[in-house]
Amino acid sequence: MGVVTPPPAAKAPKQDRSRATRQRLLEAAVACLAEVGWAGSTVSVVAERAGVSRGAAQHHFPTREDLFTAAVEYVAEERSQALRDLPVQDRASVVAALVDLYTGPLFRAALQLWVAASNEEQLRPRVTELEARVGRETHRIAVRLLDADESRPGVRETVQGLLDMARGLGLANLLTDDAARRERVVAQWAALVEEGLG
Repeated sequence: MGVVTPPPAAKAPKQDRSRATRQRLLEAAVACLAEVGWAGSTVSVVAERAGVSRGAAQHHFPTREDLFTAAVEYVAEERSQALRDLPVQDRASVVAALVDLYTGPLFRAALQLWVAASNEEQLRPRVTELEARVGRETHRIAVRLLDADESRPGVRETVQGLLDMARGLGLANLLTDDAARRERVVAQWAALVEEGLG
């Protein structure tokens, strides 16, 4: 008598559970990075927070670097999706939305990984490549949202300056609530972007 192979549909629940476990691990890793930083974010801590065993975590992510690089990639995709989902709106609203990307927990988690990568040789090339890719994607989305014509001199630099300013405001927000000052700076940058993009 031959072995009976279950139909492909029988595998779906296991695959769904695996995807759900992976998702919980990524979300837990991002939360850990944002809340306790690189030093406090171990695979065991993330696994516990995700409600899975350390073995299950290592099944999905064999090393700590694999886990946290995947977590930051997940963060990057979440940030990009949030931008892509923005409705068509005026440039001032787009500027504010771009700044918001850099002042929330997703940016805080990514920043923790950047700091770790500056000191960890095995992590640095992975994070550097990932951030370069994220930077290009964020720039492309910003150009589209701002309806910017990069064939005009200075437009590309105006968009990049806006993103650099947003990142700087995100850094300033790490230590203190900088909302009041940030609101004034964002309003001024929105005016400069409108003038620079024409």
